[in-house]
Amino acid sequence: MDGKSSNNTAGKPIRCRAAIARKPREPLVIEEVIVAPPKHREVRIKIICTTLCYSDVTFWKLEHPPAIFPRILGHEAMGIVESVGEGVHEVVEGDTVIPIFLPDCGECTDCLSQKSNLCTKFPFKVSPWIDREETSRFTDMNGETLYHFLFVSSFSEYTVVDIAHITKIDPATPPNRACLLSCGVSTGVGAAWKTANVEAGSTVAIFGLGAIGLAVAEGARLCGAKRIIGVDVNQDKFEIGKKFGVTDFVNSRNIGDKTASQVIIEMTGGGADYCFECVGLTSLVHEAYAASRKGWGKTVVLGVDQPGAMLSFSSFEVLHSGKTLMGSLFGGLKPKSDIPILIKRYMDKELQLDEFVTHEVEFDDINKAFELLLQGKSLRFQGTTIRAPEPPIGALPLGPRKGYCPLDPVFLSSCLSLRVITPHLPSQIVK
Repeated sequence: MDGKSSNNTAGKPIRCRAAIARKPREPLVIEEVIVAPPKHREVRIKIICTTLCYSDVTFWKLEHPPAIFPRILGHEAMGIVESVGEGVHEVVEGDTVIPIFLPDCGECTDCLSQKSNLCTKFPFKVSPWIDREETSRFTDMNGETLYHFLFVSSFSEYTVVDIAHITKIDPATPPNRACLLSCGVSTGVGAAWKTANVEAGSTVAIFGLGAIGLAVAEGARLCGAKRIIGVDVNQDKFEIGKKFGVTDFVNSRNIGDKTASQVIIEMTGGGADYCFECVGLTSLVHEAYAASRKGWGKTVVLGVDQPGAMLSFSSFEVLHSGKTLMGSLFGGLKPKSDIPILIKRYMDKELQLDEFVTHEVEFDDINKAFELLLQGKSLRFQGTTIRAPEPPIGALPLGPRKGYCPLDPVFLSSCLSLRVITPHLPSQIVK
């Protein structure tokens, strides 16, 4: 359609509801906002399913840059294209899409290469703007600018996203499962599949069995790993991990004077072929590296430590161990080509997604979701469903909006998953 549409909202501002973070650490406020029409190479999306990730909570808590307020958080979602701006030919009105924080422009050297998912044209950064123009498409009812978050801002009934951040998917994909692949689960599965390239019959050790760590286990299982060792301080994680292929468990609180790496070396007769740090602690990166086998062991860092945290290794050890240490952003996945593959594997009943969901809350209770995430009380994958209210008279019956939240653990924390159900309210065209 390339900027043209048959609907009556295309090219016009839309008034809808959004959950706004006005100040750090204060409850989000659900208000009416104005969402501007998409500009060149932009797409306006009707959010069908949104989710809460610990990254949203982290930036909600921050009181200094790069945090900025007022802001519409949320970066894991699934939606339907409402309209497109000029120059957009990859998607059309009505397409089912996943907005993803990591850009895939399809034009730069890195995006055209199979070796990297780090776009050069739009380098990843925590920006308060939409890409290209670096301006906002959101204002509140008083005309105040509302800042974007990770190029998505899915805690709004409608959002505008640059086409570089949009992946078209099979419309038959259940919305509350498609959401799982917009960040957390893809990050873990991709780290095993793409970044580490786990080989069949190999041994894997995962430090931290939060949602990311469990997703790594799922990816390793799909790759055919023979042995998957989970490391955590919570014994209950072993039963959870078994669902995703974890075969052995090391409780780092119950190993006496030994370190987790020493135990893993003894268990495997020399170390794991692949180690994954999924917590975000430099001390665990060292443990994971030590637990990897000399000569060919790979250690992949997925956890995000505090800004400024530094790693220090002996150059002698690095030279003589023959090991590899590498980082993995979004699991090394190229969004536009790899996410459809994962969706197909789910639809073919190969990739597990249902097992990642434990909680549901209404959109109006989104602050409760934040509380649950911070408390980390969920130890098992148990569903708690709260139904969304019926839409008001005259609203389009588009059904409930459901979502999921993968928890990036702070410190080997309990695995917690949330699905945020948002009621559909009728959007209004701003005259």
